[in-house]
Amino acid sequence: MPQTIASDSGQLASLRVHAADNVRVALKDLPASTEIDDDGRTLRLDEAIRHKHKFTVRPLDTGEAVIMYGVTVGRATRPIPEGAAITTENTEHGTATTQPQARRGEWQAPDVTAFRDATFEGFHRPDGQVGTANAWLVVPLVFCENRNIEVLRQCVADALGEDPYRDYKHMARELLHGSAGAAPAEPPGERLFPNVDGVRFLTHTLGCGGTDDDAEALCQLLAGYICHPNVAGATVLSLGCQKAQIGMLRDAVAERDPDGLRPVHYLEQQASQSEEALIREALTTIFDGLAEANNVTRAPAPLSALTLGVECGGSDGFSGLSANPLVGAVVDRLVALGGSGILSEFPELCGVEHELIARCTDDTVASRFQNLMEAYQQHAARVGADFSMNPSPGNIRDGLITDAMKSAGAAKKGGDSPVVDVLDYTEPRTKAGLNLLCSPGNDVESTTALAGSGANLILFTTGLGTPTGNPVTPVIKISSNSELAERMSDVIDFDAGPIIRGETSIDELAEQLLRLCIDAASGCYRPRALKLAQHDFIPWKRGVSL
Repeated sequence: MPQTIASDSGQLASLRVHAADNVRVALKDLPASTEIDDDGRTLRLDEAIRHKHKFTVRPLDTGEAVIMYGVTVGRATRPIPEGAAITTENTEHGTATTQPQARRGEWQAPDVTAFRDATFEGFHRPDGQVGTANAWLVVPLVFCENRNIEVLRQCVADALGEDPYRDYKHMARELLHGSAGAAPAEPPGERLFPNVDGVRFLTHTLGCGGTDDDAEALCQLLAGYICHPNVAGATVLSLGCQKAQIGMLRDAVAERDPDGLRPVHYLEQQASQSEEALIREALTTIFDGLAEANNVTRAPAPLSALTLGVECGGSDGFSGLSANPLVGAVVDRLVALGGSGILSEFPELCGVEHELIARCTDDTVASRFQNLMEAYQQHAARVGADFSMNPSPGNIRDGLITDAMKSAGAAKKGGDSPVVDVLDYTEPRTKAGLNLLCSPGNDVESTTALAGSGANLILFTTGLGTPTGNPVTPVIKISSNSELAERMSDVIDFDAGPIIRGETSIDELAEQLLRLCIDAASGCYRPRALKLAQHDFIPWKRGVSL
C-alpha cells in the first residue's frame, strides 16, 4: 500500500501519512496553539496534542469519516474542530470500502541485488525443509499431563546443567539468606549436545472438556509444531481417556509427514505401570532424541527457505509509521528472493480488507480471505464480541483510538507483495510468497499460530514493549521508538525509532534488519526472547479471542 509522507518544515513535529488523510500524527508533544505547516497551509492546534496521537487538519462533522493511511479508520461522533485531537470521546470505530491503492499484478519488487547470492546456515531436514533452530519437543495431549511436563522440564534442565533461571535462583537465595550465605550460581559447563538448541516443553489448557473441533484444532496445531523445520523430533504425553486421542495426533502428523521422517514417541500414562515408569521412559526418549538431533549440523541454505511470520503486540501510535512498514519492507525483499511471509491477526486487518483483496493473485484466494474474515466475525459475535473491541487500553493511551486505525498500521507488516494464499488456523504454508493466516490479535495466540503454520523466524513489532517469544521459532523484537529500545534493551533486538526522527529511511533500515534475520537464522545472533527463555505457547480457542 504506497504512501506519501508530508512533514512540517524545519524540525519534524507531525506527519500526514497519506495525501488523502484528514488527520496528522504528532511526533512529539505539541502545546495548544502550535502552528503546523500542513502542505503549505498553516493550521493552529485547538488543544495540546500528545505525541503519537492524531489531530484533524480541517473541521469534521458528526458522522464524517476519519481518514488515515488513505483509508477510513473511524467516524466522528460529534463535530471536531480543526487542530483537535482524535479521541475515544469524539471518534468511534468505522470502516468503508474505498478504491484500493493496490492493483492486482502491479507490484514492483524492491531491488535485492545485495542479497541475491546470500545464504543462511540452517538445519536441513529429510523432507526438504530447513530449520533456523534444532530442538527436541515435549508436548502434552491434554492439560492433565502438564504436571508431568513440568517434572520433565526440571529434570532435563538439571541433568543437562542448562537451567535458564540459574541466575534468578541465585538472586533469590541471596535475597533470602544474604550474600554471605548464598551459594554462588554454578556456571554452565560444556554442552553435551552442542548442535541442539535445547528441549522445548509445551503446556496448555486444552485436550478434554471442550468440543470435538477444539480437540481436532489442538491436534492439528501440535502436529504443526512436531513437524516444524526447527524441530528434530518429539515426545508426546497422553493421559489416555481424554478427547484429543493419540490416534488423532498421529493422523495430523501423517498429513504433514506422510513418510514418517520425523521421530515421534507417544506415551500414555493410563497404560503405564506407574508415574515413575512413565517419567523414566519419557526421559529416555528425550535423551536418545537429543543424541540423534546432535548429529545434524548447520549448512548453507538459500534465503528462499526462510518463512517470516510477522506479528505486533503492545502497539503504539508510531508502530504503523516505523516498525510495521519496516517489517513489511523486509517481507517484500524476502518474497523477491523467493522466500515467504505470513501475515496473521485477522481482527487487525479489519478496514483494510479491500487493499488485501486487491493484492490477491486470483479470485479464489480473495474469496477465501473474505469468507474466513466473515466467519471469524460471526464466531466473535456469537460470544458477544466484535472486532471494534480489539484495541487494548495501552493501544488507546498511545494513540490507536479505533480497531480500524490499529489495523491500517498493523497491515503494513505485510508489505506490498501479492497475496499468494490464505490459510485457516493451523493450516501449513505450502506456497512461497506472502500468505494470510486466520488468527486472533492476541499476541501469544497469534505467534503460536504463526509457528504452527511453518514460520521459521518471527519478526515482532512493539511500541509499548512485550517479552513474547516462542518455543520453537526465534522471535526478533523491533521497537517503534527509540525510548522503548533504550528502556527495555533486554527485550528489544532492533530499533526503528530513527525512522520517526527522520534520520534514516525505511529502505536503509530494511537492509539492516534483513541482515539481522540472516544472522538469527544462522544461529550467529540469539534474539533477546531466546536469551530470556521466553517460550510462550497458547492455542487459540476459536471465536473467544480477538
